[in-house]
Amino acid sequence: MSAEATNPEARPEVRPELRRRGRTRIDLRRLGRAALLGPTPRDRLPDAIGHVAEAHRAHHPDADLSILRRAYVLAESSHRGQMRKSGEPYITHPLAVTLILAELGAETTTLTASLLHDTVEDTDVTLDQVRAEFGDEVCFIVDGVTKVEKIDYGAAAEPETFRKMLVATGNDVRVMSIKLADRLHNMRTLGVMRPEKQARIAKVTRDVLIPLAERLGVQALKTELEDLVFAILHPEEYERTRALIAAHAGEADPLPGIADSVRAVLRDAGIAAEVQVRPRHFVSVHRVALKRGELRGSDFGRILVLVGENADCYGVLGELHTCFTPVVSEFKDFIAAPKFNLYQSLHTAVATPDGYVAEVIVRTRQMHRVAEAGVIALGNPYTAPAPSAAAAADGDEERVDPTRPGWLARLLDWQRSAPDPDAFWSGLRAELAQDREITVFRADGGTLGLPAGATCIDAAYAQYGETAHGCIGARVNGRLASLGTRLSDGDTVQPLLAQDSSSGPAAEWLEHAETQAARIAISSWLRDHPDGATPTTTPARAPLSVVGARGGGGNAVADLPDATVRLAGCCTPVPPDEVAGFVVRGGAVTVHRVECAAVAQMRSLGRTSVAVHWRATADCRVTLTAESFGRPHLLADLTEAIARQGVEVVSATVEPPVEQRVRHTYTLQLPDASVLPALMRAMRDVPGVYDVDRA
Repeated sequence: MSAEATNPEARPEVRPELRRRGRTRIDLRRLGRAALLGPTPRDRLPDAIGHVAEAHRAHHPDADLSILRRAYVLAESSHRGQMRKSGEPYITHPLAVTLILAELGAETTTLTASLLHDTVEDTDVTLDQVRAEFGDEVCFIVDGVTKVEKIDYGAAAEPETFRKMLVATGNDVRVMSIKLADRLHNMRTLGVMRPEKQARIAKVTRDVLIPLAERLGVQALKTELEDLVFAILHPEEYERTRALIAAHAGEADPLPGIADSVRAVLRDAGIAAEVQVRPRHFVSVHRVALKRGELRGSDFGRILVLVGENADCYGVLGELHTCFTPVVSEFKDFIAAPKFNLYQSLHTAVATPDGYVAEVIVRTRQMHRVAEAGVIALGNPYTAPAPSAAAAADGDEERVDPTRPGWLARLLDWQRSAPDPDAFWSGLRAELAQDREITVFRADGGTLGLPAGATCIDAAYAQYGETAHGCIGARVNGRLASLGTRLSDGDTVQPLLAQDSSSGPAAEWLEHAETQAARIAISSWLRDHPDGATPTTTPARAPLSVVGARGGGGNAVADLPDATVRLAGCCTPVPPDEVAGFVVRGGAVTVHRVECAAVAQMRSLGRTSVAVHWRATADCRVTLTAESFGRPHLLADLTEAIARQGVEVVSATVEPPVEQRVRHTYTLQLPDASVLPALMRAMRDVPGVYDVDRA
């Protein structure tokens, strides 16, 4: 059978504490008996799914329940005679999974597929029958959740099943919603399994299903899965945490009193709000205990404030920070900057006069639905209007289609390049281990979603795919950066690609690649090119130099009679740069920009400083360096671009290529310092040039 079962009494210490407040627990034995009572009149729902219908109507009052009746009749008849390991009729499992989804607000199609999710896998029902009876949508979801045959895949069945589900999730996120609810019910009823099998299932849940629940924003499922895994894999820590919670239950809890104070503050401010005390779940208490050591009464829960509008969230925040002492380091604004899994809230903490610190979460009721149920709260997102062309052009996949987030698109891309099940399985766990995501901007204004810790290499492969094999550097926020540079949220990154198609990545790139897409692409190229790239090499030669005749101090004037004034070649100052002059051998005055390193050296040597100012005349001299890729006619194109700006070339030096990159150094006579920005832009626009700067 696809879903395992157990005696609920097998782990008596786990089930009572992990019961979610406010969630109705179904009596599996009662439902099993109801499922076997025989046919139900066609004018009403079977008694066994009355609780599902009630939960569904609470979120969707106008839902047509007739399709649920038909799905239940097919599921019950096809599973009839099958029993779970705990002795309950098998139909209790799809009923329990469907109830979990109904309580989270799933729409009717999801519940229909949930009732049928094991029929194709475990009974004689075929996908064609499901399609004929319930349509293509339900058939696709049921097929997505159905495991691959172990007889065909052997040891690779589990990774290949997850690969199949993930690919199906890329087309319909409801596939993974059912899988998460399915795993939650199986974890709730895992106790009759052998300890080693419990541990194996719990590890897969920890490494794959919990991160997927986090990424899809389904916190209600994620937190309970975490607690169940915690009890199985870390029984000693679980028992200590249970003892802490039990000890706290016998003490006075300060949080209700703090919640009353918050209600009074908001009532006086005229803000309509619902204030609740939300107890922490087991894993959360364990993490807080590790972070803070000894726990106080206010550490066992948080205060949740629900309001109607976004603006009210900030109004609540203002009142809290005015009437209580805020803990500034605990403030986070996930409304202005939502998490990548759709989560939005304001987080803060306030200190009370009696010394307690209470964490407070502020959100709207709609934000609360999404925070608890994630993508399930979206209902059927595929019936919504298509995004506008302008929105799609933004490239912000997180906003255009929240059911197809950036992490899922990345995962679907790299899994195609991982045909080996073991490589896919290890890569999937590594990808999901990245528990935070950043957004970086492309040079064209689009965005890339990357895991925290990603580097320029990851950005290059995310943007260009295998073309990124020829990446030779990057610009981050306009400045040149190495490929191993780690990116931060909000950075602008521009990978720089070589024009030589024979270029390839170095083995060292694997040390800096964080995403599986980049690692698989690099490893594949290195495997196919064991001897490395074979680019054409340019023999070393002396720099090419073109020198003009003009020199002198331009329009710089030193306050030293009859002195010769020279502009320093190391920093080539131009008006209106702030400058400093120093007397050198022969009585000449050399003029530097004040930030030039030579100025500090001159002063340390005791050289005489001379006041320098600029003449009213506008002409000046400057030295620019241009970084570019090597290509034919580049020098001619750069010289032409300079000439079009009305600028005279005094001297030009071209260094030999190094890794297909070439540095050009030009000393230029400008008719007016104001033309310098336009000149540098014109040089950057020459194909192959990726940076131009003052010397």
